[in-house]
Amino acid sequence: MGNAVTSAPPKPSAPRAVPGGPAPWPSERRWPGSRWAAIWYAVFACYAGGVALFSGPGEDRWWGIWAVGGYAVAAALAARWPTRRGRLAALAASLAGALAAPVAWLVTQAAATPDVKVVTRSGALLLHHGAPYLAPAQLAHGGVLAYNPYLPVMSVFGLPRALGLPGLAGDPRPWLAAATFAVFAAAFWAVAPARGALGTPLRRAAFATASPLVAFPLALGITDPPVLALTCLALALLVRAAASPGRGGVARPAGLAAAVVGVACAMKYTAWPALAVLAVMIAARDGARAAARFAALATGVTVALSAVLAPASLGSPAALVQNTILFPLGLTGARTPAQSPLPGHLLSTLGPAGRVAAISLLIIAGLAIAASLVFRPPADPRAAAVRLALGLALMFALSPATRFGYFAYPLGLCGWIALSGRPDPDCVADSVADPGR
Repeated sequence: MGNAVTSAPPKPSAPRAVPGGPAPWPSERRWPGSRWAAIWYAVFACYAGGVALFSGPGEDRWWGIWAVGGYAVAAALAARWPTRRGRLAALAASLAGALAAPVAWLVTQAAATPDVKVVTRSGALLLHHGAPYLAPAQLAHGGVLAYNPYLPVMSVFGLPRALGLPGLAGDPRPWLAAATFAVFAAAFWAVAPARGALGTPLRRAAFATASPLVAFPLALGITDPPVLALTCLALALLVRAAASPGRGGVARPAGLAAAVVGVACAMKYTAWPALAVLAVMIAARDGARAAARFAALATGVTVALSAVLAPASLGSPAALVQNTILFPLGLTGARTPAQSPLPGHLLSTLGPAGRVAAISLLIIAGLAIAASLVFRPPADPRAAAVRLALGLALMFALSPATRFGYFAYPLGLCGWIALSGRPDPDCVADSVADPGR
């Protein structure tokens, strides 16, 4: 027995991209195991605890109370049960504590948030009047909540209540959460090296949805998470497009990416910068004709969806302009509640000169980002995601009407880069145990 030779188990290696599959992100690294998962859940718990302690009475504090418990249980499970089942249990605890429980509690025990009221009313207006916006005469006497700054597709999430569904089933928040999770799952599936496997995309989508960047706004009915998820799906499809060219060098997934961007652009203006950045990336990678087709398809989808979902707005564009353009810019009698103390808002509080200065800085920042796209265009979806995150961060910081929650976009894009570029430890373990898989 003393002469027996024991061989060390083979080291798990990162999965390789299969022929015809998506090219992996550069510098692909291993997905964190239970130890790092426990650390991340602990960080999430600290954030939720801060929200619970320092927020005033209201929906924010209730989310923090529920979420800190869910994240703490998830951290304990990941640390004490370092197996695949332990990671799954931790994931379930984080989803339950940070999303499912607070949504159910807030829907049944608290008054609807302003965002929920606006989306719910827009669904009813769309169903009964063919447009999700109140007329200018009604806006003059309706106060802040009379305005609907969202584009027509967002009103779809208000249709369940308009169609008569009661309670939790009729509230926009469960539908916003379900749509966000589904789109994230599709995005992670699109970049998965192993085609056909759903476990890894679902786990990563669940982790992204349970993170405070996504779960917190979803619990309050804030509408940014599905737009962020659609942006990530477009990036994922463009990763696949690089590996599956179609006729004339045009990749079929690029057409799907254009349609996805069009849907996002018909939901909220915050998706529009993604159209510009991705079109420039496609021009640098595939040529001007491919970029023109991408931009035309995305724009066509946006216009078509807006026309179908808000036909009455075409005959009365004044309501559309006042709700979706003038109100977010602070150019109406009722001022938007998005007034976090960021540089652009602080400047705008100094009077007319300060507002002009804030808008001027916003335009200068936009021109600087546009110049960077012209002279140094992003060469791949990863670079496009970084450039988009930078542009959005500048836009939100310098906008006269803004809030800290908007930074979920640039931070979420950075998280997307990290999550989509790491092999899953469960998949690595499975491939070591069964090399023929």
